Amino acid sequence: MVSLRSIAPSLTRITIAGAIGAAFHIGQGNCDLIDEKAVAFSRAALEQTDIDGEVIACEGPKDHAPAFITREKVGTGRGPKVEFVVDPVDGTTAASKGRKDAISALVCAPAGCLQVLPDDGYYFKVATDSHSIGKISLDMSLEQIVRTVAREKGLRLGNLTVIMLERERHLEMLNTLRKLGVRIILIPDGDIAAAVVSCIPQSGVDLLLGAGAGPEATIAATAVKCLGGTMLVKVWQSKTDDAMRLDRLRLVGVDVDKTYCEDELAKGKELVFAASGVTKGELLDGVRLIPEGAIVHSICMRLPSGTVERSETELRFKGHPVYKQLL
Repeated sequence: MVSLRSIAPSLTRITIAGAIGAAFHIGQGNCDLIDEKAVAFSRAALEQTDIDGEVIACEGPKDHAPAFITREKVGTGRGPKVEFVVDPVDGTTAASKGRKDAISALVCAPAGCLQVLPDDGYYFKVATDSHSIGKISLDMSLEQIVRTVAREKGLRLGNLTVIMLERERHLEMLNTLRKLGVRIILIPDGDIAAAVVSCIPQSGVDLLLGAGAGPEATIAATAVKCLGGTMLVKVWQSKTDDAMRLDRLRLVGVDVDKTYCEDELAKGKELVFAASGVTKGELLDGVRLIPEGAIVHSICMRLPSGTVERSETELRFKGHPVYKQLL
């Protein structure tokens, strides 16, 4: 079994690099530029990391956005053999508009441990903390899920906080939640961070609901598993889907009727999740540029220990092995 404990700090440096690459272009309205720079900075940091790594999936190709190449080899080749799922910027649109909740995130595991649902349409996701493990399922109605989570956490419905992406596809769910009287946080982008905060004690967020993309589901599920929470994911079927979507998913081995849990998307007990804030959000503060450098806030969590580390990194670009060549 590969031990990832010793390389966990190096993985945070990768998301720090992605966050800084994106941060220089916050609010400029150019999503592709943000993704391009985040990928370039992340790749440069990975090149100097002592791993024999492979990026098995990266958010972006579906939208023809800059991204890591699928099965791209990364690292110096001198370290443990590992695989990554990377989202250089989860919340690219938010970052391009100067809005909150954009992060740079990745997960790492020994080869063969991460399952990624194809970036083809959306998947319904539910995430919450350990109180509801084994108590909720996606065969339940939305109201049943919400009431069960509230009951297991010992909360009145009026004190339960649900976080979800503000999307037209969620309007029916939003109406149901409002009728139930729960508190609702609508975010413009970034359901990875939303899933994570739903499992952090004292975060003020209790439950993630909604439909999002496939690679982000694996990243979020890894973090949720590290935090001891539960995440359920299932193919989201919409009237706007093209007629061949379910057939395409079946051809690549996706069970379109199955509910995937965190243990299936992130197998085993050797897992690392790392993220750094691009813009201020529910999980992390954003990048702050200072004279000749930047301050970046990050979080790293890993199994088997269940350790969660938060950090504030102050970087000086001049003479830095990554930033001096890119700025």
